Amino acid sequence: MNTIIKMGCVIGFVCAVATPVFAGEQKVMVMLGGKFCEAYLGDVEVALAKVSGVRAVDVKSMKGHAVVTIDGEKVKGDQLAAAVNKVKGDGWHCTGEVMK
Repeated sequence: MNTIIKMGCVIGFVCAVATPVFAGEQKVMVMLGGKFCEAYLGDVEVALAKVSGVRAVDVKSMKGHAVVTIDGEKVKGDQLAAAVNKVKGDGWHCTGEVMK
């Protein structure tokens, strides 16, 4: 019984400490374009993940889009679009536009 109470306290403490970490988290939808962008989704994922303040990138859930979890205080939409636009060059390859 004593072990269960201690575990509850530890879990409660961890949850209380972890909650503020996710307070500024936001999900941003980036529309992907370009004739061959689908062929470079791995590169798009890596490029977005390298942006400071990006916590997670999902390029598989929604075709033609990247769902990016960010720290809202640190990341601007133009940074995400610029990261995608650098993948294999502009135009024919990949373009990114943040959905508003």
